[in-house]
Amino acid sequence: MLVFTLDAREVSEVETLVDMLAAKRQFTSDSKFFQDITFYAQELPRRLREFMVDIKYGERAGACVVSGFPVDDRAIGRTPPHWSREKQQVPTVREEIGLALFGSLLGDLFGWATQQDGAVIHNIVPIAGHEHEQLGSGSTDLLLWHTEEAFHPLRCDYLGLMCLRNYDKIPTTFASIDMIDLEEDVRQILFQPRFLILPDKSHFVAYSDANGKEINKNQQLGKAYESINRMNETPDKMPLLYGDPASPYMAVDLVYMQAPEDDKEAQYALNRLIAVIDAKITDIVLEPGECCFIDNFRAVHGRKPFLARYDGTDRWLKRINITRDIRKSRSSRGDLASRVVY
Repeated sequence: MLVFTLDAREVSEVETLVDMLAAKRQFTSDSKFFQDITFYAQELPRRLREFMVDIKYGERAGACVVSGFPVDDRAIGRTPPHWSREKQQVPTVREEIGLALFGSLLGDLFGWATQQDGAVIHNIVPIAGHEHEQLGSGSTDLLLWHTEEAFHPLRCDYLGLMCLRNYDKIPTTFASIDMIDLEEDVRQILFQPRFLILPDKSHFVAYSDANGKEINKNQQLGKAYESINRMNETPDKMPLLYGDPASPYMAVDLVYMQAPEDDKEAQYALNRLIAVIDAKITDIVLEPGECCFIDNFRAVHGRKPFLARYDGTDRWLKRINITRDIRKSRSSRGDLASRVVY
């Protein structure tokens, strides 16, 4: 795990840039913001830009942490009871701008029409009633390791997490492909399209704020949910490892992936992969202001269980998806400027 810590001068430079952008806007949800943020990210401290470019092109680590961004615990207000912006009690524009700036050094930010109602910057908070769900809004149960949107061909290249509050030191779990060692025969099987990965629950209507009337009025959104349903009911077989055999990428999800019952070789290879990742999974405890960027092609992540209080003091993260090639999703976005994938 590589860690970059902003020094005092760099913190001042970042805050000046963030404050300038925050003075111009109260929201970070329009497409113009995400175009502008790519431009302004080039004004971040040079040492940080060099570090992030090395992460992007050098593939030196499955994850990195950028530390030192100041978060005022009182100013951000209480941890919201739900991810919806309408249910937020206090805006966190300043923190969202900071995360977006850092993430834009790796690529373009985007969101999913079927996840958190199309938001590009997500709130990750415990939600009452989700305690035992395999969702970012769960709490009591261990959030098992996974690649973000492993089931989807347009999954992000990087996942960005900014910690706003973590009084209880709740760990994010992490393991990279570089940490595991697989037998050659197992590796060869994992490179073959013999496995199934189903969509996770966060993309289903039941876990959105959308209702049937809204979906019927929005043809694109309706088609997006239809696509998710098809992927769930008739998934295509896919490999779990891909790319260069000497330094592979992976798309895996402990909860939602499976091997066909009649394919004993694939079942064995899958069990071996699960065993070696389980043996290497490690903890990352994020402090307020720390941003963790996970290489979604080379690492898995999850979260340790905790007891949510729902009193405004629970763990609170911001989350972004980052792609190195926004063009590859053009046919799945409403227009050229949109950052929402349908």
